[in-house]
Amino acid sequence: MPALPRRSTRRPTAARAASAAAALVGLSLLAGCAAQPAATPSASASGSASAAAAATIDDCGVAVAPMAQPAERIVAVKSTAAELVVALGLGDALVSTAFLDGPLEGADAPTIEGMPSREALLALEPDAVVAGWESAFAPEAAGDRATLAELGVTTWVSPAACRSVDVAPLDWDALLGELADAGAVLGVPEAGEALAAEQRAALEAIEPLDGGASALWYSSGEDAPYVGGGTGAPQLVLESAGLTNVAADVDEAWTTMSWEALAASDPDVIVLVDAAWHTAASKVERLRANPATAQLEAVREEHFVVVPFPMAEAGVGSVAAVDAVVDAAREMGLG
Repeated sequence: MPALPRRSTRRPTAARAASAAAALVGLSLLAGCAAQPAATPSASASGSASAAAAATIDDCGVAVAPMAQPAERIVAVKSTAAELVVALGLGDALVSTAFLDGPLEGADAPTIEGMPSREALLALEPDAVVAGWESAFAPEAAGDRATLAELGVTTWVSPAACRSVDVAPLDWDALLGELADAGAVLGVPEAGEALAAEQRAALEAIEPLDGGASALWYSSGEDAPYVGGGTGAPQLVLESAGLTNVAADVDEAWTTMSWEALAASDPDVIVLVDAAWHTAASKVERLRANPATAQLEAVREEHFVVVPFPMAEAGVGSVAAVDAVVDAAREMGLG
């Protein structure tokens, strides 16, 4: 991808800091007054695929104005957010990351320990903050989105992670539309459209499994497994791979399942999420040690598919997750 244009003028650091501080003071003085919301909710949790031409883009019920130029200083909270920034060709614009779930390729930005506070965030002088959680913009965290907008900071949350508005079960149109919308918001609409098209082409090139084998998506949990339900990324990945999710009837993206229910579901393959704090190997040990699951054929035959944690959530890794699941399950003879 050719180098992206950059804005030729920048406000000096001291002036930017002073402006931000003055704005914060003004906002504090107005805190006791009833103010009109800076963002207007709409009925949809994701913007349209033609977002580049829109005056604003609906993001988790917040109307976000696309940046006129490519973002130059971006803070990304969570791996899915950082990976999206890199995939849009803006890796060099990352000034900091937070809550990475694994290694980040394509950028070398320092990582903040824990959730950044508003003060820590503003000290980085970002022009955009991209997050994988709405909670990143809580008042006690980076600050609410309306306040950041007043300070000239554009914000974006993965629509698949929205909780403040009703979201339909995740599908590819919504997820790929999200990539295009994010590109428009961050000032690189062509990159967003190209990324969405590239991902769709990669998805269409995958040959799903035949035979309707069943699968369980085991993310975490020791006392009881936390698994992928019927409306989120695990469901979308398993369904696209040609597998039947044993928890597909749960109207949630994620759910807790008892060990007995897991055993009764008797999945043909078990997808294990690998994270530094809860490795795939530890999940295998738990499945083998638990009398309720030790005799499952999938456990005895080691029908395990391992995916890294960032790939377990909706984002630029979702298509790759489908490909990985299909390849591994096919090697097991499951279609």
